[in-house]
Formats: sequence, C-alpha cells, structure tokens
Amino acid sequence: MNVSFVIPAKNEQGNIRPLVTELAQHTPTGVAFEIIYVDDGSTDGTLSEIRELANELPVCLRAVQHEKSMGQSTAIMTGVRYARYEWIITLDADGQNDPADIPRFIEVAERQPIGTDFCVAGYRKNRKDTAWKRLQSRIANRIRQRLLHDETPDTGCGLKLIPRSTFLSLPYFDHMHRFLPALVKRLEGRVFVVEVNHRDRHCGTSNYTMLSRLGVGIVDLFGVIWLLRRAKCPHPQEVTD
Repeated sequence: MNVSFVIPAKNEQGNIRPLVTELAQHTPTGVAFEIIYVDDGSTDGTLSEIRELANELPVCLRAVQHEKSMGQSTAIMTGVRYARYEWIITLDADGQNDPADIPRFIEVAERQPIGTDFCVAGYRKNRKDTAWKRLQSRIANRIRQRLLHDETPDTGCGLKLIPRSTFLSLPYFDHMHRFLPALVKRLEGRVFVVEVNHRDRHCGTSNYTMLSRLGVGIVDLFGVIWLLRRAKCPHPQEVTD
C-alpha cells in the first residue's frame, strides 16, 4: 500500500512541524508515503514552514499553493490531483487529528478488494471542542444521517481514507468534503467507521464559524440529496464475440 497524505492548510504556521513529525512516526513500516500540503491562500508563514521542513526532514514533503483561498474542498481536490499514490488519507492541518490512528485506517483499507470503492471515516466520539460546538455538530449529524443514510456519525472529521480513483470519480462541488461518505455510497461503495482520538488545537484559531458552516450546510445538504436521487450505476461488462 502506498499513501498520499493530503492536508489543506490556511494560516497554520506552528502546526506544520509537529504534524509532519507525527505522520513520519506513525505510518507503518513498509508503507511508502508522501505528504502533500495545499496552502490555501495563507497570509502567515505556513508555506515557508513547509518549504523549510521539506529541505530538513527525510520524508517526501510537497507543497502546492493557491494564490488566494479557494476553500477546504477545493484544496483537498487539488492535493488529490497532485497525489502520486493510490490511497488518499486526508487530515486537518491544525493537529487535532491524531496520526496514531492511521495504522487502523490502513488495516481496514488493506482488507478491501482491489478496485473497489470505499471510504474509511473517522469518528471523534470524545471531541475536544466547546459544549456549544459539540451540540451543533450532534444536531447537524443526526439531520444529515436521517436524510442521506450515509452510515457515518461524524462526517465532519477530517481524517478519512479513500482510494484516489474513487475520489476522482466523485462529483466535485464546494464543501463536498463534508459529504464524502454519502458521495462514496452514491457509487455503491462501502463506508467503514473508525473511532479516533481528538486533540486540542496546537496553536492558532479555527478558520470556520457557526454561521459559515450553517449557511452552506443547508444548501449543500439538499444538493447532495438531489445527486443521490439521480445516481446511476450501470455495471457495464465488456462483451466479446
């Protein structure tokens, strides 16, 4: 198994070095990997820190830059398109996802037949967020599960593993990263949920607010419902004479 870690980052200076170090420590021996940071229009020293580490550490660390912020979903898709390996693992750049959980994701992925569509999604059962933020997420997740039937209790967790070919088969739209399990199921793929550790942010502040999440979430939810209802999986087979 070869893995491309795709990490969208906006103004995450100070969080880059600890996360890269942990990824190198916790990726299982024998798994080839690369780390792709997509700098999504940062105005701090995020890109400089990535470049410094790329010259300093014995890991394959690559940087792709958006001149202006395009949003998390676009940054992830950019990273997937630049990826060289067949498995994509996405993480948030703030360090709240724990790289110690990665071996379990790889174990699940290794059991899947080659060429199948699937998603291994993290579940932050014990979140390190405020009570108000946890309540918002709990309500949003229940509504989403009831409407989309995506079998995922925590679709907002940034830690996911998806085959690159599957990812590139998904319909692209802004904020699609919040609906990856449902979009994979649209391809008749399987979704696996793994409980993960959730940590406090190392430094900096979140780039999202409640209103920004709520405003786009409602519109996108109905858009995904529209996509699911119009999905067609023909299962073509080549016929020879």
